[in-house]
Amino acid sequence: MGIAVVCGALASCAAGPQTPSPKPPVTGTPSPAPETGPIVYKSSGHAAMDAWRDDFSARALAAGNDRAIVKSLLENISPITMWLGSQEVEVQTQTAPSDQAEFAKPIWDYLSTPLGNTRITQGQQKLATTSATLAGIEAEYGVDRQALLAIWGMETNFGGFIGRDDAANALANMAVEGRRRSLGESELFALMKILKDGDARRGDLIAGWAGAMGQTQFMPTTYVAHAVDFDGDGRKDVWKSEADALASAANYLARSGYVMGQPWGIEVLTPQGFDFSLADGTERRMAAWTAAGLSPIRGGAFETGGADVAELWLPAGASGPKYLLFKNFNVYKTYNRADSYALAVGLSGDMIAGKGGPVASWPTHLPPLTVADIRDLQTSLNALGYDAGTPDGIAGRRTKTALQNFQKARGFLADGYPTQEMLAAVKAGGPSIN
Repeated sequence: MGIAVVCGALASCAAGPQTPSPKPPVTGTPSPAPETGPIVYKSSGHAAMDAWRDDFSARALAAGNDRAIVKSLLENISPITMWLGSQEVEVQTQTAPSDQAEFAKPIWDYLSTPLGNTRITQGQQKLATTSATLAGIEAEYGVDRQALLAIWGMETNFGGFIGRDDAANALANMAVEGRRRSLGESELFALMKILKDGDARRGDLIAGWAGAMGQTQFMPTTYVAHAVDFDGDGRKDVWKSEADALASAANYLARSGYVMGQPWGIEVLTPQGFDFSLADGTERRMAAWTAAGLSPIRGGAFETGGADVAELWLPAGASGPKYLLFKNFNVYKTYNRADSYALAVGLSGDMIAGKGGPVASWPTHLPPLTVADIRDLQTSLNALGYDAGTPDGIAGRRTKTALQNFQKARGFLADGYPTQEMLAAVKAGGPSIN
């Protein structure tokens, strides 16, 4: 044994057991205890908003939502003038459905942007640059690429503008304003789930004024139900990932009943003396429409991809373009209930795919009714016993059906299209039918 080793061993024995040195005392401030009780917020400067937030925050915590998530969504909310302007009438006017473009404009004016050269050219460029992604989405979800591109263009101009509002703040304002409080709160709960599940980060939640998010404008509940991670990065990023946004829209359309390879609609010719009262919203078999004399305006036979029923729709009356509508048209309306929106999606998708737009001309010579005129028409139809619903200034299906019934009873051409002539006739309409 070497000398060094022996000496080391002897020294170890001499030292005996070692007493551990005492640990130095803990210094500094101990970690604070977790917060409990109601979350305390700084004032938003709006008393009604503060009161709503305290109540909603307490309900969110009681429902088991994560405290940090609830606080992150609500701590910086502030009044938005469009929702909570100083005068109630101003808020109601600015957010009235009749002020939205798809209801307020003549349909040919509404279509001018989605069918314009700029939008269609951009769509065709996207069709080329995202071809591989779109092919994968078609294979996975069974939704035609032109439909996805059309919706993408309609919603955010192909991701060019996804909104500038914070989703939580927009939805909080909706809830405080009151008329859609239940909707606003339901969507806020969905935001909490999105953050809890890790599908998005707090800073991602950019939205439009009504809380719709991302390149294809999903409300939070729609996101929870239908958003997908198509690019495989672990997040459902409908804001920055084109693949995720388009695949999420495809998933939504597929679950809403979209049928790949079938048309949304076909523009048709009608024969001389055609009974336009058949444009009453009723679906009929294609054999019945053919027997009634309808034919594709571009010639040839009807190519429906297997669809066997359709309804006849006259978006601008008997003197404008006429369409047989199929199931996919109604699927488009799950995005936006306006017929004009679904028509814009269908036509712009066709044009992006290289097909033409409307062949027949729009009746631009007919001066459109104002919102006030349409309310007057609805009130007068109701007074005569033709149910046009609540006078809201929107010439929707119910109003057009009521007008069509009036026209049939009074011997007019029954196309249901509201014109100045029809307004005058209804106001002078005579006794009630009841």
